[in-house]
Amino acid sequence: MAENAIRVLLVDDEELARAGLRVIIESQGDMTVAGEAADGAQAISMVSTLRPDVVMMDVRMPSIDGIQATHTLMSRADPPRILVVTTFENDDYVYDALRAGAHGFVLKRTPPDQIMHAVRTVFRGDGLLYPDAIRRLAARRRSETSSGDPALLPGSRLTDREGEVLRMMAAGLSNVEIAGELVLGVETVKTHVGNVLTKLGVRDRTQAVIAAYESGFVAPSE
Repeated sequence: MAENAIRVLLVDDEELARAGLRVIIESQGDMTVAGEAADGAQAISMVSTLRPDVVMMDVRMPSIDGIQATHTLMSRADPPRILVVTTFENDDYVYDALRAGAHGFVLKRTPPDQIMHAVRTVFRGDGLLYPDAIRRLAARRRSETSSGDPALLPGSRLTDREGEVLRMMAAGLSNVEIAGELVLGVETVKTHVGNVLTKLGVRDRTQAVIAAYESGFVAPSE
């Protein structure tokens, strides 16, 4: 195990599910399991003591579910990265967890190597997991509430370049990919991404993309 291994907290009410994830994670040279929790209440307590880098959070659990736990953890000054682990990608629970602050999600049936890629992506925070699924979830939620209005995008006074970057973020491009598309340096892209997050008043790119879709700033067809 590497000295700076990614420390992962497993949260799932099914012991078998946790055991499977533990085997996968412990087989990686750059990860380790910091602990296991059977519900959201245990997860909240264990994050305080274990300080994991990434929390793999099931959403449907007794007592405090993954949505409530995510909301509580994200209200902290220094929250962990949260990766939702779910059975169905179109589940409203997934979208509510993302809106509560989760950084991405992965399906339980996903192959092990892709699950580990998801953990690393969420840990780095420079990419968006399953952009197509997030787009569908956001489009459906918007259609249930309103038609959307780009002027409602928080801090909608983005520069033209920042708007371009936000649209590319919504398409799932990483900072490196955005830099290649716009012929910019990666550090310059990081600056633009940071400005977008600040102007929208959100923590990360997942929250920025949700705001972009819900407001209509980015159309689901884009």
